[in-house]
Amino acid sequence: MRSIGATGLSVFPISLGTNVFGWTADKETSFAILDAYVEGGGNFIDTADVYPYWATGESTSEMIIGEWMEDRRNRDSLVLATKVGMLEGLEGLAPATIRTAVEDSLRRLRTDYIDLYWAHVDDHDTPIVESLAAFDALVREGKIRYAGASNYGAARLAEALKISDDEGLTRYVALQQAYNLVERGYEGELRDVVAEEGLASTPYFGLARGFLTGKYAPGVTVDSPRAGKAAEYLATERGLRTLEALTKVAGERGVEPASVALAWLLAQPTVAAPIASARNVGQLQALMTAAELALSTEELTLLDEASRP
Repeated sequence: MRSIGATGLSVFPISLGTNVFGWTADKETSFAILDAYVEGGGNFIDTADVYPYWATGESTSEMIIGEWMEDRRNRDSLVLATKVGMLEGLEGLAPATIRTAVEDSLRRLRTDYIDLYWAHVDDHDTPIVESLAAFDALVREGKIRYAGASNYGAARLAEALKISDDEGLTRYVALQQAYNLVERGYEGELRDVVAEEGLASTPYFGLARGFLTGKYAPGVTVDSPRAGKAAEYLATERGLRTLEALTKVAGERGVEPASVALAWLLAQPTVAAPIASARNVGQLQALMTAAELALSTEELTLLDEASRP
């Protein structure tokens, strides 16, 4: 288990992403994935009120998770994270928006508290202090335990943390951002802020929209809603170089490339638990394997050098 910053949240090294629930994974399949994840030792579930609204017109992921937790009676053994700020009609981080959104999420999730409540996207139209005060009120009321920042730049994250300190308001404890072997923009000023301020990172797109699973190769057609974006990496020398190194390490270890890609993330400074999703139980195994896969210095160096911009 790993800690989220200085919080009391102890989480499995791989967070289960659930944006596919109700979209490319129906309710029965979603239940099976959740069961297998927990049976394998997992406890950190990541969702959002906007998952997968784009496909279903509803916050289907939260609804499925809520029904599953109620049926399994396991809420208190989980670390549950959801988000506010991107759902149609509830965009942004105005206090009234946060208040409405959290009550809606609690109802759909069939729980009375959220362990980690993410500001899904930075809101430049609402003063940061107002958003933080809204999160602070929810912490004091026991509706959320901690707040996190998703998709924030370095300067805005640093500003938010300073305001929290100056005003005595709840502090963001973690950052969620895109980060993987072929998208390494996190390394630099943003990671420096996270490290210096004692936050944790729970990166998304850890498998680069499926590209780092190894199923994409020149001339191969993949049936996936994300195939177009993932295939773009194949058009670059760096993408091919990264895939070659990833495949080499995976082959030598006897594991899936996805396991190696996530294990590389787990070895990076500030990273507590990458977020990864599975459309079926079969895909889940590679994610669970990553949690126990410790790459050698030589393997990490090979992957690092192959994937550098």
